[in-house]
Amino acid sequence: MIEASGKVTALDDDYASVSIIDKGCGRCHEEGGCGGHNLGQMFCSSPKVYRVFNPRKARIGDSVVLVIGEKTLFRGALVAYGVPLAGLFVGAALGLLSFGDSGSILGGGCGLFFGWGMLRIPGVRNIGVDFESQPRIQ
Repeated sequence: MIEASGKVTALDDDYASVSIIDKGCGRCHEEGGCGGHNLGQMFCSSPKVYRVFNPRKARIGDSVVLVIGEKTLFRGALVAYGVPLAGLFVGAALGLLSFGDSGSILGGGCGLFFGWGMLRIPGVRNIGVDFESQPRIQ
């Protein structure tokens, strides 16, 4: 399980809005640390707020731990990177067959943007998502 600390900012039935406190693993200043926390602060200075399932019935102001399964993160990354990449390859192949090298470049670009656009459709973006894969308060 992947965990993140946060604070409940609002409640909505069985869900809570949680402001994430930490970014990265917190090993930035240790040997072998990647500096992800520093990078996260540089690009995102304001705290992120997420709507998550609240089975513990946490209240506004409570410090909580959010969890999400590692398979969910892997599946999300696979869809987010795989769909546009597949569009790139299919578009490039179709462009090459139809118009040669210049068609391959244009077709690859069009396929990439088509694949990115497909991710905007909720049905494609949520492939394989079920209740167990939702982030929740532990």
